[in-house]
Amino acid sequence: MVLLFSAFLFVLAFFWPLLLLPANILMLFLSIYLLIEALLLWQTKQGVQASRTVARRLSNGDDNPVGLEIANQYPVHISLKVIDELPIQFQRRDFALYHHQLASQQSTTLSYTLRPTERGLYQFGNLHLNVSIGLGLISRHYCFVQPDEVAVYPSFAQVHKYELLAISNKLSEAGIKKIRRIGQNREFEQIKDYVQGDDIRSINWKATARRNQLMVNHYQDEKSQQIYCLIDKGRNMRQPFNGMTLLDYAINSALVLANIAVMQYDQPGLLTFRHQIDEIVPATRGRRQMQKFLETLYKQETGFEESDYQRLFIQVRQLIKQRSLLVLFTNFESLHTLQRALPALRQLAKTQVLLVVMFENTAINSYITRRPRSLEELYNQTVAEQFVYEKRLIVRELNKYGIYTVLSHPNQLTAAVINEYLALKAKGVV
Repeated sequence: MVLLFSAFLFVLAFFWPLLLLPANILMLFLSIYLLIEALLLWQTKQGVQASRTVARRLSNGDDNPVGLEIANQYPVHISLKVIDELPIQFQRRDFALYHHQLASQQSTTLSYTLRPTERGLYQFGNLHLNVSIGLGLISRHYCFVQPDEVAVYPSFAQVHKYELLAISNKLSEAGIKKIRRIGQNREFEQIKDYVQGDDIRSINWKATARRNQLMVNHYQDEKSQQIYCLIDKGRNMRQPFNGMTLLDYAINSALVLANIAVMQYDQPGLLTFRHQIDEIVPATRGRRQMQKFLETLYKQETGFEESDYQRLFIQVRQLIKQRSLLVLFTNFESLHTLQRALPALRQLAKTQVLLVVMFENTAINSYITRRPRSLEELYNQTVAEQFVYEKRLIVRELNKYGIYTVLSHPNQLTAAVINEYLALKAKGVV
């Protein structure tokens, strides 16, 4: 602004020569001021220090904090423009943070969040600072080499969130229903002395005769059930939603489900497949199982082939010998695609408890709710409604053969799967 005013004075001086002297004086003061700013900026060899703080692992699909520590070593106040070179996956080349008037010999922390939408290695670049003093007519550029490499893993942030809610008994805040246990699903634990209040139906008459006092069988809720997450990585899981593929939503939900299963004393296992079986994590208990899940799911990618469900059935029959809950994350868009997989799914449901988890097509759902503005748009909405109706027919067809189903919006998938898992446990199905 000062430079523009000075140039304006010189233009006016061309018509009114009396303005030439004030213009020259203003230019002289401006030159002196620029010289002072330059001296202040460059008299200190290293006027600022900066570093980036970021976790070694980022959570896919969640907001991850990044911190920038900046220290002012100048003897005067400064203004900052901070430019951080983000990983190429974010495709942002205009990312800048501003922090005005950092006092002399003071430090500050700037923070921002990043939401990655794909798993893998992310490489941060350098950290750039443009420092100015006073009016900010000139600035000095600093470049700090900060080549941080981080890995984006499946959403462990969701795992921690649901775990904390479960510990504090606040799962309802995440959409998890409180489900009353129906009937009994118990296993024998021990024989103990009868005390008032024990169920007389559990009296063990043989033990009572031997001890000459009432003895009862003590039971506990059946635990250590095998819960296998079967994740389809075929081309039907490449469909994007909110920057992430359906496979990523399935992986995040499977990770949370496995952690809830561990908290329920069940044994989570994992199997991923396409046209062939890719990864297998046998079902077992313990916290180490979650680390196996995390490392295995980190490297999963979709393919362009159609998934082979018959091969899946053969592998499951060989791997899983006892009756278990199989949670199949997949997506059928039409009855035709379902019919190709249905024979294998029916065979699985004969020996196992099969829960098929599918995704609602949110783009179609939002499209059919709009008011049509032309005959062509009305026709397209009619076709879209047919797709939505066919999705409901797929659910009905699966239920007809005793196959449990979850049809959910991708953003609500985790809560829907956990609700169904807890409901099946409450019914004594698993």
